[in-house]
Amino acid sequence: MEQEKLAVLNESGERIGVRSRSEIHAKGYWHETFHCWFAGYNADLKESFIYFQLRSDNKKDFPGLLDVTAAGHILSDEKMEDGVREVHEELGINVLFEELEDLGIVKGELIQAEMIDREHTNVFLYTKPVSYDEFQLQPEEVAGIFRSTLADFKSLIQQDKAEIELEGFVVTQEGVKNHFIHKVGYHHFVPHARSYLLEIIVRIERKM
Repeated sequence: MEQEKLAVLNESGERIGVRSRSEIHAKGYWHETFHCWFAGYNADLKESFIYFQLRSDNKKDFPGLLDVTAAGHILSDEKMEDGVREVHEELGINVLFEELEDLGIVKGELIQAEMIDREHTNVFLYTKPVSYDEFQLQPEEVAGIFRSTLADFKSLIQQDKAEIELEGFVVTQEGVKNHFIHKVGYHHFVPHARSYLLEIIVRIERKM
């Protein structure tokens, strides 16, 4: 995976070369990613919900943290439409690219001691109802699925709330889905900049 070939972009999003994934993260080159957020309106509860994946404890980067529902890098020889493979591989949900709402590109930087991640993130939204039973997770990538109200997630990112309630499930080694309701703080999520996450939320709100 670290030797996958990704397109190098300039800050404006133009392709200027090709490098390995490991080199891109080591040197902080801008590159393309695909993010697909699951969200939907529940008419019975009169609330909009947003879904997060729980990253596997075996992941090299940010193990055990909550993140975008499904995401991945776009290889140098791929089209953006190919990003839907991440939804199927990680979540076991078959999604057509035509079913996604295009939320545009959001630039984000996530700088850690061992990695400089600069992304032109192509953000998409999937709003069709999905039950927890439909998720068939890729265990080496995803350990569970949780959701919160969109309003609560926004309050957490804006620091109006220190904690919010999530409900969802974690898959055991035997493949059993154990359901949980628990409270989490900002530190339980992959540490994207608050401004970046708020922009995502605003774009989702416009479509709900």
